[in-house]
This record gives sequence, structure tokens and C-alpha cells, in this order.
Amino acid sequence: MVQQLETPAKPEIIYPESDGQPMADNTIQFRWIVTVKENLELLLAAVADVFVAGDLLWYPVQGSLHRQAPDVMVVFGRPKGDRRSYKQWEENNIPPQVVFEILSPGNLAKEMAKKLLFYQRYGVEEYYIYNPDTVELTGLLRSGDWLEPVEEINGWVSPLLGIRFELKEGSLQIYRPDGERFLTFPELEQRAREAEQRAELERQRAEQAEQRAEQAEARIQALSARLRELGIDPEQV
Repeated sequence: MVQQLETPAKPEIIYPESDGQPMADNTIQFRWIVTVKENLELLLAAVADVFVAGDLLWYPVQGSLHRQAPDVMVVFGRPKGDRRSYKQWEENNIPPQVVFEILSPGNLAKEMAKKLLFYQRYGVEEYYIYNPDTVELTGLLRSGDWLEPVEEINGWVSPLLGIRFELKEGSLQIYRPDGERFLTFPELEQRAREAEQRAELERQRAEQAEQRAEQAEARIQALSARLRELGIDPEQV
């Protein structure tokens, strides 16, 4: 009798949800990551099938631990919602199409070269690298199998996002398609407070106008009643 040996089960692959690295090395880098991510979320809030994330591990191939954690990534064709990591095979095999990296002094040339090869290999369409210390922005756009540098980045408009990049006054400015500038979180908070104050002022003005109208109507009614007491028809006056 031949004894059939059981095939040992393959161990389940665990995909880590953290690479053990901090999101940012300094406050400038962190502020830029948050600014880009939050403004993109606001810009695309009304679009149901766009997913925006910051510092989320992206696994492009099932069964492989090969991954990257872009500072900011945008995925068209996938629903919003929380994820512990972006496992591409669970997302209709749709890769992030737009990626941002914000540099810090700790970023090494070798590390950035590996990221470029990764994004190029796995389908990123637009790749933007910003160094806030030197105010240098690099944009790369897919051409066939390659990510090719954008020759003139100042004034460049992202084909997928519609946002415009401008390098001026010693800083990078990013503008929405409607011309509004990307704002930091404190600036967004200030704008929200100002909008609330304007709405409250308009509400008060409307209430005051309504009160004046009610008071005028009351005076007219009182005058009409007095004329009738005097035997005068107010409709004939």
C-alpha cells in the first residue's frame, strides 16, 4: 500500500501595516504632507470613486512583501474609506495613479532611486517630488513604460488632478482648478471660521430686516384700526 503524503500548507503571508519609519523627519515635511493630502481630499470630496491616502503601505503584488508607502497617493476608480494598507489585488488591481513624495534631509539618493523604479514599474501615472528646503519640485509623467521628467514644472497642470504648481516668492504654491490656493490646516480653519462669521452676520441681518418688516406691518395695522375708529375707511385714504 502506497502512503500518500500530505502537502504541507503554505504559511499565511502577513502583510505588515507599518514599515517602522516615521511619517516625517521634521515639521516642515510633515506640514507639506498634511497640506497636500488634506487639500486633495477636499478637492475630490464629491467624487465617490477616488481614494486619497497619506503614508499608507502599498502592496502591488499578492504573495510579495515588496511595497512602498508614498507620502501621498491618489487612486482613481476605488471607493473612499479606511484601509490598513493598500493591497492592490483587493482593489480590482488598480494601482495609485498619482504619488507625491516630500523630501527631507534624511532622504538618500539611493532610496529615492528605488522609489522611482517602484512607481515606474507598478503603474504610477504622475509622480511629484518636492524638496521644501531648496524649493525644488520635480514632476514625472508616464510615457509608455517610463516616467519621464516634466520639462517645465513651473505653471504645470496635473493632467489627472487639474491642480497647478507655481514656484514663486521662495515657495511652492499649488492651486485648485477653480484658482483657489492649497491652504494649510490653520488657514483652512481660519477660512471656515470667517465663513461661519459671515453666515452668522447674514442671519442677523435677515432677522433684523424681518423684525423691521413686522414692526412696520404692526404700525400700519394700528393706524388702520385708529382710522376706522374715527369713521375713516383706510382703504379709501
